[in-house]
Amino acid sequence: MISMPAKRPPVPLSRERIIDAALHIADGQGLRRLTMRRLGDALQVEAMAIYHHLPRGKEALMDALAEHVTAIQVDPAPTWQETARQWCRAQREALREHPGVLALALTKPPKGATAIAIMEQTEQLTDAGLSDAAEAVRTLRAFVFGSVAVEVQQSGWADPERDTWTRRDARADADFERGMDAMLRGLGG
Repeated sequence: MISMPAKRPPVPLSRERIIDAALHIADGQGLRRLTMRRLGDALQVEAMAIYHHLPRGKEALMDALAEHVTAIQVDPAPTWQETARQWCRAQREALREHPGVLALALTKPPKGATAIAIMEQTEQLTDAGLSDAAEAVRTLRAFVFGSVAVEVQQSGWADPERDTWTRRDARADADFERGMDAMLRGLGG
């Protein structure tokens, strides 16, 4: 008698699985190709099953994706400059990791976990001695988001004519560090 391998039970659907699958589609095919039907196919569920985890549907999904790449938290460092530097680098990496949702990160107003992360960043910089921490956080966010937008644009990620895109660029890394240093000097001044 030949024994058949036991059939594996399906992986339960969760908000995290939905977001991971949506990020995979957005990063691989672009945000325009992310539909609830395509997402359901990727998760091997009916699209309607996604609504159990995201009752507002695609709008909630877009909010969750933006939050995923913008709700960055770091432990406070000894100085406000070091804390800000850690945050800028972590935010840059999160955005670069998911270029498919960069447009959402740039356009969705901060809410939920992102709003909490911004408050924490402001409190950390205030506690470390920076007088106008809220302005500093706004300025640094603008710098990081703009820097990553230029990087993604120059990488060829969204160019349908290119087969590959540059994920790492030493010049972009150096430009980012130089720009961040200048911003931090200006904010401390």
